[in-house]
Amino acid sequence: MRKILRFAGLSLLSMVGLAAAALLLVRFCFREQVVELLNGELRRERVDLLRAAAPYAADGAMFEFAYRQDDRRAGEISVYFRLDTLVDASAATWDKTLALARFVAGNIPHANQTVQPETRNAVALWEYTRTVEPAFNCRLHSIMLHELLLASGVVNRFVTCMPADAGDNDCHVVNVVWLPEHGKWAMIDSDMQAWVADEQGVPLSLAEMRERYIAGEPMTVHPLLDGWNPSYYESYWAKNLYWFECWECAGYDREVGFEGRRVALLPPGFDGFRLSDGTVCTTDAARFWEAPRQIQNSEFKIQN
Repeated sequence: MRKILRFAGLSLLSMVGLAAAALLLVRFCFREQVVELLNGELRRERVDLLRAAAPYAADGAMFEFAYRQDDRRAGEISVYFRLDTLVDASAATWDKTLALARFVAGNIPHANQTVQPETRNAVALWEYTRTVEPAFNCRLHSIMLHELLLASGVVNRFVTCMPADAGDNDCHVVNVVWLPEHGKWAMIDSDMQAWVADEQGVPLSLAEMRERYIAGEPMTVHPLLDGWNPSYYESYWAKNLYWFECWECAGYDREVGFEGRRVALLPPGFDGFRLSDGTVCTTDAARFWEAPRQIQNSEFKIQN
């Protein structure tokens, strides 16, 4: 009997040892493969939600995006950040965008700040990272980059990208810039330090990213900085392309007084959630993503 119990005990210990060894093997030797499998499964589930959404449709919602420039503010920001040392004024729009996005990403890491900044504009946010906390979240990243781009003559807006699940408190905020050389929008993400391109290397817009997920078409993730691992990025984006929200008017100090309306692009039959008072809801993707038309007090040159 003692031999049997001893044998059983040894067998149990061996099984526990093998299980522990297997776990260690998975954790240290096959960690990347396991993470890739999990991200792949998450991506498939999230893409299925996008495919199940009703297609966009034209509607009569009353809104018109406007893009405001303020030459005085642009000059102040240019001097403060010495933009002439960061951006080549003769460079293509996307090259200017990458230079400024790398500047923001390289100097301000991502973090969910514990102290909210009192003022949300480029200069105040920079001072915040030097005197209060060294990092902040995606929304503040996008506000700062928005104003640096504006001051450099790049038409852009910052867009909140939302999931389908009202119980999911995570969303993502990025900038979209208008590329007159291509006649299209392009997404830039200084917070997560990346951008996404098609097979030819042309940067994609949020609308194009969403369409490619649904169609199962490939995309290439490009890091802004060296040493960045994009393994989870595509899975993450598949979640946050279900619907979008942004200010109707782009310009400086957009979230200082919080004045104006927001516009939300929703799939038909989906009501959204956590919408601000007065938000205009639309299912009209063509108008939501149309080329900039109304430039107020601006020197921007828009080529349609």
